[in-house]
Amino acid sequence: MMKAVCGAITALVTPFTEDERVNYDKLGELIDWQIDSGIDGLVILGTTGEAVVLDHEESVKVASYAVKRADGRVPVILGSGSNCTRTMLEKSLEYERLGADGLLLITPYYNKGSEEGIYRHFLTVADAVHVPCIMYNVPSRTGCSIPISAVRRLAGHENIMGIKEASGSMSYMAQVSQYCGEDFVMYSGNDDAILPVLSIGGVGVISVYGNVMPREAHEIVADYLGGERERALRTHLKYLPLINALFMEVNPIPVKEAMNMMGLGVGGYRLPLCPMEENNREKLRKIMKECGVI
Repeated sequence: MMKAVCGAITALVTPFTEDERVNYDKLGELIDWQIDSGIDGLVILGTTGEAVVLDHEESVKVASYAVKRADGRVPVILGSGSNCTRTMLEKSLEYERLGADGLLLITPYYNKGSEEGIYRHFLTVADAVHVPCIMYNVPSRTGCSIPISAVRRLAGHENIMGIKEASGSMSYMAQVSQYCGEDFVMYSGNDDAILPVLSIGGVGVISVYGNVMPREAHEIVADYLGGERERALRTHLKYLPLINALFMEVNPIPVKEAMNMMGLGVGGYRLPLCPMEENNREKLRKIMKECGVI
């Protein structure tokens, strides 16, 4: 399934109840809605899913539930990343056993790692698992970027299928694109950069925006890859104000607020995330109304 994923993959939120427990019934509803809306894949336990505030037992239960609920209708990619390579390996092997179609592996954060250390961080997991892995480059959160030399060395590994690129640097993306092909692909990790990434050979987006407008996220990529580039651009520009508004505070605070405004009832957050500032909430509500979402 993973070899065929060209399109929009939603990095799904983790819904909580009022007492901050995982709301599995709501998670199931969101998975069904995403798939019925035409989304091309799902990332569970990513940054948007607040994976770092779930304990091990919760993470395993969420992963298992999501795989079973999706039931092969779309690929389910599980975020198994950690700044501890041993922990990332253990999680990756466990998620593989649970039936993950793919794994999302993040660069080490806080302790960062040298160029060689980052290379070995990804290689350790890729050598041990038998499912496709996507490397996640997001220096704004981790404090380090995957060196291009490491990308080059890892791109040919049979279990590394691609990179989620969220550096915001077109220069970096262009350098990555020279290693892309049938067996190694690039996804935009930023919703505002979908079309630029596609224009240099990317195959899709791992999207926050897809949480609120999964059909439109799918259509932007499908139209572009299908040759309807002007239509893709019109759709992207039409909803760009909303895409930007979803990042006016730390993700996933705005997207959860937006989903709650839509009546999706995804609940709140766990600290250190907290409710959106009131003035930003009103700005978000205004933009959502202007875009016809509410």
